[in-house]
Formats: sequence, C-alpha cells, structure tokens
Amino acid sequence: MEDTNLDQLVEVYIKIRDAKADAAKKAAEVEAEFDAQLDTLEQHMLEACKATGASSIKTPHGTIMQSIKTRYWTNDWEKFYQFMFEHHVPELLEKRIQQTNIKQFLEENPDILPQGLNVDREHSITVRRSK
Repeated sequence: MEDTNLDQLVEVYIKIRDAKADAAKKAAEVEAEFDAQLDTLEQHMLEACKATGASSIKTPHGTIMQSIKTRYWTNDWEKFYQFMFEHHVPELLEKRIQQTNIKQFLEENPDILPQGLNVDREHSITVRRSK
C-alpha cells in the first residue's frame, strides 16, 4: 500500500476519532443533566417515603420502592487480611487476577507459568496525531 493511501487512512481515522470524542462529550453532558434531574426527583420521593414511613408507594404511573444499598470497603488491608486468615474467610475477596502485577511477574519470571492461567493477546492499532 502506498504511503499516500496510508496517510489518507490516518487522516480519516483521526477525523472520525475526533468526531466520536466530541459526540461522547456532548452525550456525557446531556447524561449528566438527566442524572441531576433524576437525583432531585429521587430525593423528593425518598423524603415522601420517609415522611409516610412507607417502603413503597403505588401511583397511577408507577411504584416507588425504597431500598437500602450497602457497600463495604477497608482502609487497612493488612488488618483486613489478618481478619480473613483468623476467621478462614478468603471468600470475602473477589476472584480476579491483578493484570499489571501478573504481567510484571511473568516478565520477571519467564520460566514460571502458573497452572490454570489463561492468556489472551489481541493485536491493535494506535494512531497518534502529527504535531
């Protein structure tokens, strides 16, 4: 393929990528506006549930249901790990491999491959804008 054709491909690629980024930015701004409006409405509905002591309120257009969302986290991993080991509860953590650390481990130890490890590699293209 000629360099000119490649240059044209790069030019079109950058134009499309920029247009996509602009569209995503505009969409994110619109979505943020909708989210703010929904948050305001949700606060009013939550206040209505609290005022009436109801966990749900049925209206002609739909039903409001109040729920409690609970999240857990730690600021002290060392103590949390100690707790897990003391109580034999490793299932308190999610099962996933930390990508950066396993990559570094494998690069530093090319002769060691953990059993059961799957590797998926995908070729990709990166296009940088000329300055």
